[in-house]
Amino acid sequence: MKDALTKVPAVTLGFWIIKILATTFGETMGDTVSMSWLGETTATAGQSGLNGYVVGTLIFGAVLAALVWLQIRARAFHPFLYWATIIASTTAGTTLADFATRSLGLGYPGGSLLLFGLVVASLVVWRTNLGTISVESVHTPKAELYYWLTITFSQTLGTALGDWVADGSLGYSGAAIIFGSALALLTVLYLTTNVSRVALFWTAFILTRPLGAVVGDLLDKPVDKGGLDLSRPIASAVLLAAIVLLVVLVPQRAGRKEVGAA
Repeated sequence: MKDALTKVPAVTLGFWIIKILATTFGETMGDTVSMSWLGETTATAGQSGLNGYVVGTLIFGAVLAALVWLQIRARAFHPFLYWATIIASTTAGTTLADFATRSLGLGYPGGSLLLFGLVVASLVVWRTNLGTISVESVHTPKAELYYWLTITFSQTLGTALGDWVADGSLGYSGAAIIFGSALALLTVLYLTTNVSRVALFWTAFILTRPLGAVVGDLLDKPVDKGGLDLSRPIASAVLLAAIVLLVVLVPQRAGRKEVGAA
């Protein structure tokens, strides 16, 4: 047997911290573009003939497609390329989820259920075709395509799910406690049980997105809606700086998978 390096980082505590910050940044940056700059939530929304959520999704979607292409073309794991792709997926997920739930009128329950179905379908097709959905298998172009498709669906689902929970009586802070507690429970299961590590990973990966979504909304939404009314661009800049700093300071190494010796 020998080790094969994957094209994704090893799953460590640092990975999860950066992932949560990236999902929070995705929410504030997505809202910055679609709402603040393109005016989707202002009184003049739609008067220009453009939908801010659609324009934002096209912008971030194009960036995501380019970064996924570079990620697949790369011969080894590159931390900044990987996390830039994660950030692109979470910002695109923010604007796409807002378009589905608001502009298309699916609502938070309908949008969440549709996107959950897409995540499950992506995982099922991935496992059917390649035999595993473990991130430790992500070292071939086909596995990478499934990986990034599933991630993008999960980032979009997380936005809709976070908005759905926060829209009720819990508010943004209450929703953050709910999703944070769910992640804490997964940690306990990881440390004390033999529950499938693959299942725990994808569950945690999905849940970090709504946590980031509600924390991002808590930072930039108006006070009368339960937020802190911080500047979206400034909050996004601070979050991005923190992500870059952590990528530099926290050891980043590729995950490993044992494969049969040639």
